[in-house]
Amino acid sequence: MSARLRIALEAGGLSLPETGTISVLRPAAEMDLSDLPRDRLEIVQPVKPDFDHFKNTGYESVAASDTPVAMTLVCLPRAKALAQALIAEACSRSDGLVAVDGSKTDGVDSLLKACLARVAVSGPISKAHGKLFWFSATDTFNDWCAPAEQMVDGFVTAPGVFSADGPDPASVALLAALPRLAGHVVDLGAGWGFLSAGLLQQDGIKILDLVEADATALECARQNVRDPRTQFHWADATTWTPATPVDAVVMNPPFHTGRAADPSLGRSFIDAAARVLAPSGQLWMVANRHLPYEATLTDRFASVEEIAGDTKFKVLRAQRPIRARKSAVPRRTRR
Repeated sequence: MSARLRIALEAGGLSLPETGTISVLRPAAEMDLSDLPRDRLEIVQPVKPDFDHFKNTGYESVAASDTPVAMTLVCLPRAKALAQALIAEACSRSDGLVAVDGSKTDGVDSLLKACLARVAVSGPISKAHGKLFWFSATDTFNDWCAPAEQMVDGFVTAPGVFSADGPDPASVALLAALPRLAGHVVDLGAGWGFLSAGLLQQDGIKILDLVEADATALECARQNVRDPRTQFHWADATTWTPATPVDAVVMNPPFHTGRAADPSLGRSFIDAAARVLAPSGQLWMVANRHLPYEATLTDRFASVEEIAGDTKFKVLRAQRPIRARKSAVPRRTRR
């Protein structure tokens, strides 16, 4: 994004407001915002790892905001419904310009075409397989606003959250294969709460932690899972740690970074599960059939088996976590 923004600011005709806050919606951690005035920026990012990156590097960061601002920059997500909702949100908050930046793989071309049909657009600046364009804030996009409540199959979801159109088939398969669980259970990467809602039909579960990095999805889970045994955690599932080791972990881990498959995400979830489980604890997970998780599971657990599955999915049980070995600290040598 920085190359497109730099061109727009230096020679493309984009002028920042002289005063007031500039809100940046949904920037990824790898985005370079150095061409914008840091002391006037507000980062709006509900995804915890990206939120933490900007917070830890000194930016004012929030998970959500409805505060009026002088200008808004929308960083396009993959989901079309969410992209449209963000543009409507930006228009409702901005007193001046709304800028939109995105890659071709995130659908910036079709979104630009849709905007051109409604408003006068400046730019676009094309660079690095993407586009940046801008226009004056307007109420023309009010019909793109996110619904006040989005219900699917009796569950609250929201634009852009994982499986927003209904329960993910892999999660359905996992829930159907699970035995009765007991004690302290963790839903790692809980999303909007489908697995947890099913788990809580079991009275043997005493505590259920829902750990989810997307604050929007977690807010949906709060509405879908209303049970005094639950605890909600806005956290990166790969680094979250409970106060005490737990009895069981259930999970349908993500396996994409952008549009590219990235099995390392699932492996990080497996590592996290092994870390938080008690010595006799069990991991129950589902994955697409082709994903190579078995090697990581056998490295981190004493027993691994497939308990259910079909041509698309596999449901795996892993028991008795093996603690990761700490790296040896080299001894100092005298000189």
